[in-house]
Amino acid sequence: MGAIGRRGVVALGVTGLVAPLALALTAAPAQAASCTTRTGPYQKQVEKFLGRPVDGRQSAADCKAVQAFQNKHGITPSIGYAGPVTWGVMDLMNKQKAVGSKPNRDGKCPVNKGRIACVNLTLQLSWIQDGSRLVYGPVPVRTGRDGYETRTGLKKIYWRHIDHRSTIYDVPMPYSQFFDGGQAFHSVGLSMWNPPGSHGCVNMTTTDAKKYWSLLRNGDDVFVYGRKPGT
Repeated sequence: MGAIGRRGVVALGVTGLVAPLALALTAAPAQAASCTTRTGPYQKQVEKFLGRPVDGRQSAADCKAVQAFQNKHGITPSIGYAGPVTWGVMDLMNKQKAVGSKPNRDGKCPVNKGRIACVNLTLQLSWIQDGSRLVYGPVPVRTGRDGYETRTGLKKIYWRHIDHRSTIYDVPMPYSQFFDGGQAFHSVGLSMWNPPGSHGCVNMTTTDAKKYWSLLRNGDDVFVYGRKPGT
């Protein structure tokens, strides 16, 4: 597709992570899986994250709260156990929230490229900046799982297809913006914290994928760095 002209510079508010984190804690519909009575190795950390009484002992209410979180984000088995996968997701959420409005505080995403889309694999965050000015984000993303890692380095968007469908996996990839072979920014109908991750693409919510589509064009730079936890 031909390049789409960049829109005029507008003042965009920072897309914080407070709303996504709040949504993450909403109760999920009742599930068939039964609740475990076992106390997990990360019981206290999980209780604190969910706003439960922090006593380090599994209760029926604890289990239901953990199970709702697991169902929300596709963590299996969803039996309410405070194990390493569940705590790993929560710990990542905490780290993402701590970034605030300064995702490039480490200075690793280039500030001499003009408009550029940055992807921090370690924190599973992406944002768009223009020089040192934050244009949009940071927003949580879902990148490549072990064996399908999102490739690091400096790249450029070379093809955009708003209604793309994967020829490999036969799944929709709306708002696709390809920057490295078959790897692209695109929206998915999954939680951004759904393990283990994508097949290499940078998954986004529909809202964020639409915004990236409006702000980027063919030829814009993309910089991917870090390492996704578990890869």
